[in-house]
Amino acid sequence: MQTKLYTDLQGDIRPTDRGLLNLLKHILLLMPFKFETKEKFNVITVDEPELTASLSAELTVLANQTLTQDTGAGSVRNLILDMSPVARIELPAAESLAELQASFYESGASFVICCLQPAVEKTLELADLLDLMNITPTESEAWDIVQMEEIERELLSGEEEQD
Repeated sequence: MQTKLYTDLQGDIRPTDRGLLNLLKHILLLMPFKFETKEKFNVITVDEPELTASLSAELTVLANQTLTQDTGAGSVRNLILDMSPVARIELPAAESLAELQASFYESGASFVICCLQPAVEKTLELADLLDLMNITPTESEAWDIVQMEEIERELLSGEEEQD
């Protein structure tokens, strides 16, 4: 998919922007994440068997770009993190995910983790992080959570306007 995206973009970029195209190619082909934009949320899939501290730092940068993007019409700030390929997670990476989730919720956006492998879930449980995170077994259930939180934010913002 990443190579197809790069190929599709080639026709849309002016010759003066070829440096940008080369940078995009490098990012898409080497990035250890898959990124997909849906109507109300983005999905980032960690495409590695282990989530290390350095990889979680890259993930944090990518997620924060989603969070801080322009909030105009059509922008998507909610994030679902698909961890299905991840069989192991380092403790600093787990702590980083908890901090990342907190920053999303402080900014009025959803952050839901889905598809955890048993070993990753056990690591989060042992670190007392499992109960702090919004985790679902499937992406579909994560989408349900995002929808419910969107509705809740709309209702709360409507109540604040009435006061």
